[in-house]
Amino acid sequence: MDVTEHLSQIITPTIEGMGYELVRVHLTGGARPILQVMAERQDGGGMTVDDCADISRAVAAVLDVEDPLPTAYTLEVSSPGIDQPLTRLKDFARNVGMAARVETGELVEGRKRFVGRIQGVEGDIVLLTLEPDAGKPAKSKAPKTKQRKRKSAESSLAEPMPARAAAAESVTEKPEEAEAPVARIPFAAISRAKLLLTPELLKRAAEARAGAAPGTEGGEMEVEDRPRRSRRDAPDDADGRDA
Repeated sequence: MDVTEHLSQIITPTIEGMGYELVRVHLTGGARPILQVMAERQDGGGMTVDDCADISRAVAAVLDVEDPLPTAYTLEVSSPGIDQPLTRLKDFARNVGMAARVETGELVEGRKRFVGRIQGVEGDIVLLTLEPDAGKPAKSKAPKTKQRKRKSAESSLAEPMPARAAAAESVTEKPEEAEAPVARIPFAAISRAKLLLTPELLKRAAEARAGAAPGTEGGEMEVEDRPRRSRRDAPDDADGRDA
């Protein structure tokens, strides 16, 4: 078990008991590591600064008791935000149709990086329609229409009947587009995945903020940075002197 899994096991009961759900735990290295805790409300409501502050205090308290980190660290608590990471199977299931980028830790169908639209979930398999341009704004294209070419009345009359019939009209048909392939990605193989910022996602976030789509994820990321010390950095007595 790596350190982030251990931290998740410590933090999860506390967060769930408060009515939230743990989305992700991420620990960055350095002289003062940064522990990032991402959470959301179990009732689907939007996260606020106060929510993040409450979680921060509760998580700090439980980590002070468990003391899983050997050095001082900075604790950050945030909400998923608009282009949220996809860390659970249900994240994929509730974002069907949205554009996403998925990376795997091992080769899946001969590759490790996928860009496309989430088609759904089958058991523990994520279905992704591969569309390399899924995260880019759509470009308007002029439709291809049938074009009729007509010769002038004088030249038409001058041609024999069979020639006139053959040259009466020339039709340009729109070629059929090949169906985009669908990748079947085992959830266990996914190392990183997130939604891409698209017009559809921005619209959904705006509707969530306006209350038009209750329970829809979205909104600005709320972050509280609170440097703190682990128990190992605390002095042995009130004056900071060893007993």
